[in-house]
Amino acid sequence: MYQYQVSFSDAVRRALTVNYCNFQGRASRSEYWWFCLFSFIVGCVFGILGFIAGEGSAMFNIVQVVNWIVSLALLLPSLGVLVRRLHDTGRSAWNILWFLLPVIGTIILIIYLVQDSTPSANEYGPVPNVTE
Repeated sequence: MYQYQVSFSDAVRRALTVNYCNFQGRASRSEYWWFCLFSFIVGCVFGILGFIAGEGSAMFNIVQVVNWIVSLALLLPSLGVLVRRLHDTGRSAWNILWFLLPVIGTIILIIYLVQDSTPSANEYGPVPNVTE
């Protein structure tokens, strides 16, 4: 089945600018997972910086504060791309509530997120134009 592809840089750019707080429309599988990778890398960078700074130091506290600010800044685009990815598979945003079930809910949601996109327009919109 045809999957429209988005590069790493395009996925990050779109999630942080064009679709920063957008919960409508669709996001491809590549767009979702590239943004997840970006968020993971950002978290790892702050973890390494905190480790280097050493717990209890002033620099460690600064790293932790900046980490919290960046994490809060990434929260809305992360939720937005998650909702749009669910839409791309033809599912409602309400499926995000699967996270409330500790283990099985996360597994169900991951299964939804790795599935193929709906190849044509669905109730959440047309297939996204990856050049926007």
